[in-house]
Amino acid sequence: MAAEKWFKLGTACVAVALVSACGGSGGPASQATVTVTTSASVSVTPSPDAPSLSASPTSTPSSPAPPQPTTQAPPVQAGVVPNVVGVNHQLAQDAMQAAGFYILTEEDATGQERLLISDRNWVVVSQQPKGGARAAADTTIILRSKMIGE
Repeated sequence: MAAEKWFKLGTACVAVALVSACGGSGGPASQATVTVTTSASVSVTPSPDAPSLSASPTSTPSSPAPPQPTTQAPPVQAGVVPNVVGVNHQLAQDAMQAAGFYILTEEDATGQERLLISDRNWVVVSQQPKGGARAAADTTIILRSKMIGE
């Protein structure tokens, strides 16, 4: 209640000061400078009916845990390695991938260590593992090829 009285008193003083400063009596020659200083202190006392506030953390609704990554790779299925000896190198790679083998290594079968830049100009002369063998899909397939006509 005391805070309300101080607030009302301060508001009234400001209103009187504004009326006086705006020329309440006389013309422009009778203007006065007014300084108003107010202070108020406010104390809040909760009523007995008010809910109490607590600083303890509130519980949040539980949400499903995010899926955890597995540390194991999915099982690799075995398949039959196609026989691609005598086949164009590009077609041999296509056949291996169609059979589920994607880890392919290529080598120059002549021992010159050339790179197989244009796969269509090479022919497979040997492979590891041999065609018809059963192997896991993560097996490295080695295709040894030479240029067509060598």
